[in-house]
Amino acid sequence: MLDSWEVYDFELQSRLFLGTAQYPSPAIMHEAIEASGAQVLTTSLRRQAPNAGGGQKWWQQLRKLNSQILPNTAGCRNAKEAVTLAHMARELFHTNWIKLEITGDDYNLQPNILELLVATEQLQKEGFKVFAYTTEDLVVCKRLRDLGCQVIMPWGAPIGTGKGLLNPYALKTLRERLLDVSLVIDAGIGLPSHVAQVMELGFDGVLLNTSVARCDDPAKMAKAMHHASVAGRLAYLSGAISERETAVASTPVIGTPFWQSKEN
Repeated sequence: MLDSWEVYDFELQSRLFLGTAQYPSPAIMHEAIEASGAQVLTTSLRRQAPNAGGGQKWWQQLRKLNSQILPNTAGCRNAKEAVTLAHMARELFHTNWIKLEITGDDYNLQPNILELLVATEQLQKEGFKVFAYTTEDLVVCKRLRDLGCQVIMPWGAPIGTGKGLLNPYALKTLRERLLDVSLVIDAGIGLPSHVAQVMELGFDGVLLNTSVARCDDPAKMAKAMHHASVAGRLAYLSGAISERETAVASTPVIGTPFWQSKEN
């Protein structure tokens, strides 16, 4: 199915973004990436220092992949840290793309939306293409859009939990109210059924990491996630029926079957 979409003027066919952390080995990561069909890969500069030990080797491996690299600011606690890291990422990877993450709580790793808005405004003015990781708060997402952010990434559930979509109502509302930006669910996805649900709601894409990297067979799971994204997208495009409270016969009843007629 040819169903391309544009992300900051970059054309993509795949609707899966894949993280590069937590895999048992680089070889298994490569297998999973190939199986997923993902064209965009995320990586953290904060948690893997490029100048320490094998850091340079890691960056070289990523550059060799036939993928668009989306650096992220995971681990940052405020706008100043995130902006500094974004500039490092631009210099290292030669890209203006940045997945902007700012942690506000250690327990559930909830994004700090106040600092996020500050950093987004500054980075947009400095020419960055911001992918903003946030909660499902509609008002915050509208503000991110107004700041010029073309890709907003609300969480499905706290990162790494695998719980799926905890607030489908709010996410459905986001999709209905923000038709002029790309929405990519990020965090909390655990199963292919979660991916299908995301796509059935009309979201443009979904980002995965833990659910693939930490399972028993990452390549198989990545392939399953790929098929789920395609199935969910097709279901959305097909115009699914609405739910009903009462049963409706799938076969119309016209007249009386001949074996029940009065003449017999």
